[in-house]
Amino acid sequence: MANFTSADVMKLREQTGVGMMDCKKALVAVDGNMEEAVKYLREKGMASAAKKADRIAAEGIVASYIHMGGKIGVLIEVNCETDFVARSDQFLQLVHDLTMQIAAAKPEVVSIEDVDPAKVAAEKEILLAQAKNEGGNKPQAVIDRMVEGRINKYYKEVCLLEQEFVKDPSITVKQLITQTVAAIGEKITVRRFVRYEMGEGLEKRKDNFVDEIASQMEQLNK
Repeated sequence: MANFTSADVMKLREQTGVGMMDCKKALVAVDGNMEEAVKYLREKGMASAAKKADRIAAEGIVASYIHMGGKIGVLIEVNCETDFVARSDQFLQLVHDLTMQIAAAKPEVVSIEDVDPAKVAAEKEILLAQAKNEGGNKPQAVIDRMVEGRINKYYKEVCLLEQEFVKDPSITVKQLITQTVAAIGEKITVRRFVRYEMGEGLEKRKDNFVDEIASQMEQLNK
């Protein structure tokens, strides 16, 4: 049983400027101790990063990444506050890591806010039907929790910021950016990206292997 209330979560948010979910996670991690929760967030760089959230990030870079001998390509725009930081090794390394993430994990959008609400609604309908068809007379509250959990999993698949970082799955991409913000002292935002994969969306030839073998045997028997 958690030793804190929703009021404690709000208080921690007011003190640090960190999002509600991260505040809740911090309080869970330290068993409700407010001072330890603040320390926890600062150690992870979240508190200092949150204070920079309202600053303007109009500088940055558009970067590209080509993978697998030209089979996959990524373009990304990442913004920061100054041109000096945009040219720094730490910022450029972050951008490179982000392009690799997109190439490997195939996100569709930057953040949860970018997901089409109609698509989420359609996904919820499918998940709700699945939950109801899994057997047993589950209470509606249980079904709702199942759907919510699966929607969160869906977000982790399609949203770049929610994905596990491919080089260190113990953190998310959002946490990776937060750590970099804390280290360089500037706001960083991923504005947009596009991922190309060779042949994606094109109708490819599908040979019938059985028919092909039969045809070869017929030719041999002539």
